[in-house]
Amino acid sequence: MDETDHWRNMASAPRDGSRILVTVRSSEQGPAEVDMAYWSRADQFGEEGWRASDSSPGRVVEYAEPELRCWMPLPTAGRASMPRPWEGDDVPLVDGEGI
Repeated sequence: MDETDHWRNMASAPRDGSRILVTVRSSEQGPAEVDMAYWSRADQFGEEGWRASDSSPGRVVEYAEPELRCWMPLPTAGRASMPRPWEGDDVPLVDGEGI
């Protein structure tokens, strides 16, 4: 498995606008799933926070912090399939990632 190919605690996710993969927690709307998201600064369409990358002006899909379980960098080109959502316990912080 590639070094970047593992789920990480959301506390260590980049908040610079770069796109990442996230596991969205299961809810009454459906099972856990993987989505591509990014951190957005507040603008005319919403507040600061996590947004789905396919959001468009006026149709912003925002995620509250508790909805997102973990993240990983985008896979390298040529990956055969999307990773499966994280289904274990919450991903712990490792080696001070959140510092």
